[in-house]
Amino acid sequence: MPLSEYAIDPIRGDVVLRIGADFEILRAQEISAILSSSSASNRVQQSDKEELKVALKTTPTKTHPLHIAVYSDFNLQQERRFPAIIPEDITSLDVFTTSFKQTKVLLGLRGQAWVTPVISDTSPEASKKFAGGTAQNLPLRRYRVIPGATVGGIVRVLAAKYIPSNNIGSNNTALILATDPLSPTAELAFYVVDCGASAAPSFLSADELPKPILGGHLNGGPTIAGGLGSIYAETLEVSPCGRRAAWVDTDGRILAMTIPNITVASSSSEQQPTHVKLVKLKRANNRNQPIVGMCSLNWSPAGRYIAISHSAANQFEIISIADLGDPSKGKIVRGNVVQATPDRFNSKSPVWGRTSFDFKLDALSAAADYAGQREATMLYFLSDRDISLTDVDSPWGTRAPSPYFPEKCSVYAIPLQIPEKGSFGTFIGGGAAELLSELDAEFDAVNESNSKDSETDTPALGSSTQNVTSLESNKTSNDTSSAKNPMDLEINFGSSGKISEFARRAYRVIGIPSGNYRAIICQLNDDPSFILVENQGGDSRVKIFGVDDFPGDMINEIDFDTHKELQSYGTSTNKLFIYLSLGGKLKIVPNTAAGVAELATDTDVLKNIADTDDLALSIMPHLEYEQMYCDAWRMMRDYFYDPELHQVDWLAVYERYKPLVSRCSKREELDNVLELMSSELSALHVFVYGGEYADPLHGSSSLKKINDVSSLGAFLKRSTEHNGYIILSIHEGDPDFDLVDGMYSPLSERTLAISGQKGLKPGDVILGVNGESVLSVPDINYLLRGVAGRSVRLDVLRSGSGDTKERQDAVIVVPISIEAAADLRYSAWEWETREDARRLATEKGFTVGYIHLRDMGASAMDAFTRGFFPDYNKDALIIDVRHNLGGNIDSWLLDVLQRQAWTFWESRATNITTGGEGWDEMFAFRGHLVVLIDEGTSSDGEGFSRGISELKLGKLIGKRTWGGGIWLASDNHLVDGGIATAPEIGTYSNNFGWGMGIEQMGVEPDIEVENNPRTFYDGKDDQLQEAIEVLAQWLKAEPVVLPKRPGPHPNMALKTSAEDCEAKY
Repeated sequence: MPLSEYAIDPIRGDVVLRIGADFEILRAQEISAILSSSSASNRVQQSDKEELKVALKTTPTKTHPLHIAVYSDFNLQQERRFPAIIPEDITSLDVFTTSFKQTKVLLGLRGQAWVTPVISDTSPEASKKFAGGTAQNLPLRRYRVIPGATVGGIVRVLAAKYIPSNNIGSNNTALILATDPLSPTAELAFYVVDCGASAAPSFLSADELPKPILGGHLNGGPTIAGGLGSIYAETLEVSPCGRRAAWVDTDGRILAMTIPNITVASSSSEQQPTHVKLVKLKRANNRNQPIVGMCSLNWSPAGRYIAISHSAANQFEIISIADLGDPSKGKIVRGNVVQATPDRFNSKSPVWGRTSFDFKLDALSAAADYAGQREATMLYFLSDRDISLTDVDSPWGTRAPSPYFPEKCSVYAIPLQIPEKGSFGTFIGGGAAELLSELDAEFDAVNESNSKDSETDTPALGSSTQNVTSLESNKTSNDTSSAKNPMDLEINFGSSGKISEFARRAYRVIGIPSGNYRAIICQLNDDPSFILVENQGGDSRVKIFGVDDFPGDMINEIDFDTHKELQSYGTSTNKLFIYLSLGGKLKIVPNTAAGVAELATDTDVLKNIADTDDLALSIMPHLEYEQMYCDAWRMMRDYFYDPELHQVDWLAVYERYKPLVSRCSKREELDNVLELMSSELSALHVFVYGGEYADPLHGSSSLKKINDVSSLGAFLKRSTEHNGYIILSIHEGDPDFDLVDGMYSPLSERTLAISGQKGLKPGDVILGVNGESVLSVPDINYLLRGVAGRSVRLDVLRSGSGDTKERQDAVIVVPISIEAAADLRYSAWEWETREDARRLATEKGFTVGYIHLRDMGASAMDAFTRGFFPDYNKDALIIDVRHNLGGNIDSWLLDVLQRQAWTFWESRATNITTGGEGWDEMFAFRGHLVVLIDEGTSSDGEGFSRGISELKLGKLIGKRTWGGGIWLASDNHLVDGGIATAPEIGTYSNNFGWGMGIEQMGVEPDIEVENNPRTFYDGKDDQLQEAIEVLAQWLKAEPVVLPKRPGPHPNMALKTSAEDCEAKY
């Protein structure tokens, strides 16, 4: 590496050199020898430093490492042992049954894999059974699958999926997606590992690392070079038969593989790798709709088909079904991919299922002995196709209300085969039940069996007499060790390939009401009932819909009222279990009528809970830092919008900064290395933040609260002359929107008058807090710690309150948090700037509206609505996006600002100047627009500014903006929650090409004005003043005038004489 800098020891004469991150020393004796050498002594005399430089460059030198000893225990490099946080630390979850009839949960847990038991009853009474420390009633055991106890952090497990087939040599094996420590850059890889109770952990030590079946050091690396690349771990799905797996990678491809038939005998690196063929699914369906980007996958019961939820070309979500061939024949076939739903509305959450008649036949046949998911005859899904508009029925109103679709959907079903004549339909109850006697002998046999077994049949989930079965009593039915894989029925997609042939068989399951459903979790294995998840006020709720036994067709909602928050949900790979994370507890529910009936009664969430209490994770920081560096580098390579990474030699970047990782002694130092590495791409939307940092408060909210300094919502100045703190100013926000923009200052008249007190004014002096003099402590904040939201007594001297003479007083105030105080100061600046704009415009003889947008999120939409619509009829408008933090609402703002007035209204009493309807388009702004920008205008604030310029909607005034024109999704998180964001979405335009002239360049203003920091702090806003001046000149050149009335109204009087008639004969 080149010499970065050097320093000379003035006493010894030694020279210390910094080369990269290393320090080397050149002894004075060696320097003397160099200078006295013949080559050096013959030189023309120069200054000492210049002579030394020349000599060092031309004479071979030997330096010595400078050893720096820092005496510390380096506690942040010691093993970290901490409890797992549920469900935040969970990255994947699966459930399986062991050969000894115990139900276990396979957890992907903050980069590790664990197996934990399910406790049938966690109530305090039941817990006493395991107390006492005797050898009786031993607690169930949990154990680590990956990694070993001494190498935590060496590998990152992204997903762990149980393989529910018995043809792999072990009943308890798992497919693991993890980073490969044997790969130089820790590439992603797939492993098959033993997750049984008798197995030792995989990745047991640095010398005992398993070999993957795919990826990693075998064939990992960038996809552009044919490697496995990076995978969206949440998309990984193993088929219920355990023979296949599929996933989506960051290139938007769906890939599938046949899970190899191997025996997991050891975690040793001597294990022989198995060749696995990777199959890429077609990237378009039979209707040429693209299947790229993030998709969700759902295997059919036997693994022949995958139902894919993906975006159509018009961005609507649709469902396609891919045929990969019969898995019993071995290899995967790239068969047809058929579109199952139209692209005229959204369809999602496909679930393979059956009709109630199918379940009745199962109950009367040998199929009743099979506990798993049977062959599907239906595909159920959610769709918003029949959702009507909201109660907004017109755009009339003071804020131009826009019609919108509520986020509601309904359950639909597609029959997978064309019903034959005389076969049973899905719904044959009610008025159609009388036709049952006319059907074929098959139903006669079913009816006869019903009469024989009427006393022993299990009632439907929706009936009132349901046997509640605990998890333990379902052990036999949940054991699949002897079960055979089901066969998938051949789906009849129709002969012509037209979407109407198949997709339009769909019908709505009318008994389930429309709702804001997020997903169908499942249809039960032994009952036609459904489990859904509904969004209620931002919270998720489980919804259970019981379906009557055939021939009934009634569907009833079954109450499940729990106060626990639903945090995550899903089904096990083998479809035998449902899992729900409720209030930090993982509840495991058998996917049966009995299991769900038990769920409905367990509102306190005490039964069948995965044992995650005090589950401790062990991490070796030096190993995890290495892993996180590799992860950040790999994800930047595979998530970045440009596969060629702006032509940067990314492997050279990896090698350049990798040596620094071993020097990191704490998490913050790793961030420094990640910043250096990521910055090589020269992309502005690269941020490094988050992660698990050492916390002096140990994560305690109580410690944080009592140590946080509170605020009085004012600027104060310490004055020994006045024996206290002088109030310089009190922050006052917009007085008309106090509940929206935050609150008033605790010292203001508006706040204290409500309680009958007199507010304070600038010039008043705070003498004491709760009886203590403010001068008796180093700072007044010393007395304001931990009192946010609590009453505090202030002793004050009223000097600036307008009284004729000073007087002491006392007030009771409620300080606010530092965060609320910062927001209040910001609101005060917004209000003051708005008032300044209006005042300056009035002086120039025109009217102006002023809107400041702090960011481009939901709060900015509120701010724009509050500011724009009341002032839409002003002569001019200033939109201030200085120090805007970005977001994604530029398209909505530009849409509103592009409205044009083309017609006007007038009634007998009102017109466009007296509060009438005004003009059409509704609330179109007819005046002149200026947008204020500066160096802090970033991201979507820049996109909005560029849109104003490109669409010629107004003028830009201020300074060149930040320069971030590549958008990001912030989904490439590291194992500890930190991130080095990868800009994933490129932008371009016809005029500017890539980056819209924003990336690395910023948006240049039409008129450049720089605010002097000193005078701006004092309240002089040169950019605002220039905006007013520009608008005044603009309005002078192009006045904004209302159209003239057309003249007299039409004369429609009837002509009474032929002479007056204008018609000619």
